[in-house]
Amino acid sequence: MLRALQLSDSTTKKMPVKAWAEENRPREKMLIHGNDVLSDADLIAILIGSGTVDVNAVELAEQILLSVDGNLSELGRRSVKDLMKFKGIGEAKAVTIVAALEFGRRRQFSDVLKRENIRNAADIFTFMLPTMIDLPHEEFWIILLNQAKDVISKHRISTGGVTGVMIDAKMVFRPALEALAPNLILVHNHPSGQLKPSKQDIDLTHKLRFAGKTLDIIVVDHVIITRSGYFSFSDENLLN
Repeated sequence: MLRALQLSDSTTKKMPVKAWAEENRPREKMLIHGNDVLSDADLIAILIGSGTVDVNAVELAEQILLSVDGNLSELGRRSVKDLMKFKGIGEAKAVTIVAALEFGRRRQFSDVLKRENIRNAADIFTFMLPTMIDLPHEEFWIILLNQAKDVISKHRISTGGVTGVMIDAKMVFRPALEALAPNLILVHNHPSGQLKPSKQDIDLTHKLRFAGKTLDIIVVDHVIITRSGYFSFSDENLLN
């Protein structure tokens, strides 16, 4: 049986979603019980937000699913104009559904791609050089790694001037905490071409490495990038 059709009794279904018991409303159900308990109709109802005078958001979502026999792949082929044929689905709601399905498609595709693996400072340099090679100003980035040292994501933390950038430790570790990343790499560039770290670079590295220890996040390295090469705190034994 299609999950999209699994709802409570018909009396409840005919009521506006706001009138349902809190634990049965799609948004509240997700917050209370988690994502897995939601039907496909619940998920689409969250995307469209509201129904019409005649049907609530879940019923409208069910109508959309029934038009493709509950097949989400087929629904992913529907255009904005196709979805707008349903009464209660305007352009904004149609665009939201199409965008969500496209995002899901891209996520599914990205999951099968091999993640970049960081083995050493040279890998960090190769990975970040395309991002930083032509910058006329300093930028501070972090790379998040999983336990196997595969790249989870990279994040620009701060942008500065030609000679420096301000760093907030909270902003450095927030993405790592949100992603549950056990490892983190610090990266910034020197537009001047100077590879040697400044005293501020060294002090900041020690400060962030200590902060990482308190959060069980390992600062694996801090790499300074220029057009001609890189400086690795790890290679130079400056992470103690």
